[in-house]
Amino acid sequence: MQSLEIQSFSYQERSGVLPSLTNAFADCGGWVLDRRTLSATTMEFRIEIQLRAIVDLYAAIIASGLELTRSGHLTLSELCTCRQHFRRSADLGQVVALRIEISFLEDITLHSLLMTAALPA
Repeated sequence: MQSLEIQSFSYQERSGVLPSLTNAFADCGGWVLDRRTLSATTMEFRIEIQLRAIVDLYAAIIASGLELTRSGHLTLSELCTCRQHFRRSADLGQVVALRIEISFLEDITLHSLLMTAALPA
């Protein structure tokens, strides 16, 4: 099963977003397969969820304080469209694998952005 990539970010504190997001996954019937810290400001969740609950997951992600990138919105809206066209229970029971990457921007300041831009590539 191929995992769909969703990139997101938040200006809220990690300590507020992560519990809300984890509860949202569980409330939507999702399974958290893996949760990793990629860097000081980036985390990754690998989850699986039935297609029937993708609309609820989309709403819960937004409600938890995450901002999605354009491609993240497109990926989730495409899944919602697929869900809308499936009528049989077996089709709606399909499991979708998602990799959600979250960048926390709370600690980024103008000074740190300028310092990063000044470094040679």
